[in-house]
Amino acid sequence: MEFQRSGVTSGTTVTFVIVDGWTTTVASVGDSRCILDARDGAVSVLTVDHRLEENSEERDRVAASGGQVGRLHIAEGIEFGPLRCWPGGLCLSRSIGDMDVGEFIVPIPHVKQVKLSNVGGRLIIASDGVWDALPSEMAAKYCRGLPAPLAAKEVVKQALRPKGLRDDTTCIVVDIIPPDHSAPLPAAPKKQNILKSLLCWKHSHNSINKLAKKLSAVSTVEELFEEGSAMLSERLGNDSSASKTTAGLFVCAICREDLAPSEGISVHAGSIFSTGSNPWQGPFLCANCVDKKDAMEGKRPSGVKVA
Repeated sequence: MEFQRSGVTSGTTVTFVIVDGWTTTVASVGDSRCILDARDGAVSVLTVDHRLEENSEERDRVAASGGQVGRLHIAEGIEFGPLRCWPGGLCLSRSIGDMDVGEFIVPIPHVKQVKLSNVGGRLIIASDGVWDALPSEMAAKYCRGLPAPLAAKEVVKQALRPKGLRDDTTCIVVDIIPPDHSAPLPAAPKKQNILKSLLCWKHSHNSINKLAKKLSAVSTVEELFEEGSAMLSERLGNDSSASKTTAGLFVCAICREDLAPSEGISVHAGSIFSTGSNPWQGPFLCANCVDKKDAMEGKRPSGVKVA
C-alpha cells in the first residue's frame, strides 16, 4: 500500500525461495524462473511463467477481467512483438508495483513447495533474459560439475553467447546438500607455478566428481503444495471455520486478530473478478487485511489513478 501511494509506476518480477531443511518453497510473480536439478539428473520447474504469450489461463483471466490482449500494431496494421495487455502494454499478467496498468495485472504469486530426498539437489534461479536464451534442461547441464558461484557465472555466459544481449541476465545457484557430505569450495588460488596449479585443480576436480557420484543415488522430489490462483478468495476458500476460534469468536483469517461479529468483512466482498461467491460467506477479514487484499488483487487506494 505504501509503495502504491508513493507514485512510482514501474514494477518488477519476483522469485522468492525459502529453503528449510529438505523443504523448498518458491513464490513467483512474472517470468523469472526457479528450477531444481535433482541429484538423479531430473530437472523440475518450480515456477509458472506469467507471460501472456505462453500462458493461456492468464490470457483468459485478463480478458474476463476487462483487459484487452493483443500485439503492437505498426504501419498498415502489421502486428509486432509479444502479446500485451492494455492499458499499460505489459506482456506479463502478474507483477509487483506496475501502477500504469489495469487492475487485472495482479501481484499474487504462484506458490509451490517440494521436499527433496536426503541426497539434496541444486536450485537455479534466474531472470527472464537467461530463460529467453536457455531451456531449463540446458541451464542445468551447464551448471553440473561446477561449484555454485562458477555455475551461476557460466549460465549467464551461455545466455549471452547467442546474441550478446544483456537483458535481465541475473542468475543465482544454490546447493542443497546433506551436511555430512558438504565439501568446502576450493580456496582462492595463491601464486604458484603452473604445474602445481594444475595438480591442485585436478585434485579438486576429482573430489567434486567423487562427491557427485556418491550422491547420485536415486533421488525423489515430493510435491507438497501448489497454488496458482490469482484470487485470494479462492486460496482461502469458503470455509468459515478459518475465521473462528475454538471459543466461537470471529478472527481475521489472515492476521488472526479477534473480530466483533459486525466487524468482519467477507473475503468475497467486492471482488473484481469472482462472481460466484456471496459477500456474506466467510472467511472474514479485518479492515486492515481487506486493504492488503485489495492491493494484492490490483485495486488501487483512493487517489491513485491508472495512466
